[in-house]
Amino acid sequence: MWHGRFTKDTAKTVQDFTQSLDVDWRMAQADIQGSIAHARMLGKTGILTPDESARIEAGLLKVADEIREGTFTPSESLEDVHMNIEARLTEIEPLGAKLHTARSRNDQVATTTRIYLRTRLQALRENLRELLRVIVANAERHTDIIIPGYTHMQQAQPISMGHYWLSWHEAFRRDSLRLDFALASLDECPLGAGALAGSTLPVDREMTCETLGFSRPTRNSLDTVANRDYMTDYHYFASMFMIHISRLCTDLITWNTQEFGFIVLPDEFCTGSSMMPQKKNPDVLELARGKTGQVIGNLVDLMITLKGLPMTYNRDLQEDKRGLWASLDTVESVAKIIAELLAKVEVDEGLALAGLEKGYSLATDVAEYLVMKGVPFREAHMKAGRLVGWCVKNGVKFADLTLGQWQEHIPEADGAMMDILSVRESVRRRDVYGGTGFEQVRRQIQSAKESL
Repeated sequence: MWHGRFTKDTAKTVQDFTQSLDVDWRMAQADIQGSIAHARMLGKTGILTPDESARIEAGLLKVADEIREGTFTPSESLEDVHMNIEARLTEIEPLGAKLHTARSRNDQVATTTRIYLRTRLQALRENLRELLRVIVANAERHTDIIIPGYTHMQQAQPISMGHYWLSWHEAFRRDSLRLDFALASLDECPLGAGALAGSTLPVDREMTCETLGFSRPTRNSLDTVANRDYMTDYHYFASMFMIHISRLCTDLITWNTQEFGFIVLPDEFCTGSSMMPQKKNPDVLELARGKTGQVIGNLVDLMITLKGLPMTYNRDLQEDKRGLWASLDTVESVAKIIAELLAKVEVDEGLALAGLEKGYSLATDVAEYLVMKGVPFREAHMKAGRLVGWCVKNGVKFADLTLGQWQEHIPEADGAMMDILSVRESVRRRDVYGGTGFEQVRRQIQSAKESL
């Protein structure tokens, strides 16, 4: 395509090194979609005749059919998806040689990538919606189940399992907002920016923008061909989503161990051991967690590629899609399988309560009861803490203490305090907006359903 300037053919080793078909061929249909819009615009503005425009579009549709049917094999000698499609179009319809009028591969690839990425992200939004739906359903069926809540991996306070699930609803809801932002970020049409400065020909950028379903044309031709912010916005969403997935997986893996045991994973989402017959391994959760680093790495990869580039287009940007495709494929697969797994997770409330009995998770309730009787919080905290220390030293549980023993350590203790010292009452009484109280959890579930 550049033999007018060069006197020698490109070396085969250079062709092999610079080709991008292994990366961009998946965008073939999106590229044809952009080319059809461009051809229609050339016809409308008089740059081509209406007949020329129509014949080029018909040829492009034939190429699309061949790609869909698998009868068109691209050639690496033509470097990329764009030149392969144009070459085949020109074989079918010689007028195809006019298609690239008022267009560069710079604005072409920017447009093609946005069309393709938009389709993938719209599908991904539905995957996230399903994940959120499963989490809300879990919250509803586990609202009345009580489990230990942890800080520093130490028992802290009893919570509703439904409240736990809703914490992930909040995290993944924020991820969905980040995904929406990434979609909004790419919602500009680059066609017409040319190589970097626009065109002297009377192109109609608003027409191609409307034809391709974008909200507006890009505002600056230099920025248009240099900009990869919209990809970075996707990568940031993907990284945060996978970080949340990884943390959720760690909880479920830990709580599924024999030492905890109150989370029961579905057999069909676990595997066994080739040597140890008793094993039930949470491989799906571990693999999802293990893929997180790859996705974060793709974000860093793109940012490092971008950080030193001058305006405007540089061939380094050809490498912007390898990590993008890998991340898209990973995030889609993880979102789907984790949603399927979570829908079948069960909770062994008996083991969860047994675990709570070993600790002193009601110590804060004791301190807060004393506060309601006029004891300053720091003094109440000290009294409850001293009692915990005495119980630990003597191997006594809160549930084993008589009222007299309570009063030996905390004179303000009375029968009313004894009545509230149960994990269920502790959860119920945390009836504050956003808290773990059962009624609050039910309100949060209703709100989550409405947001879905």
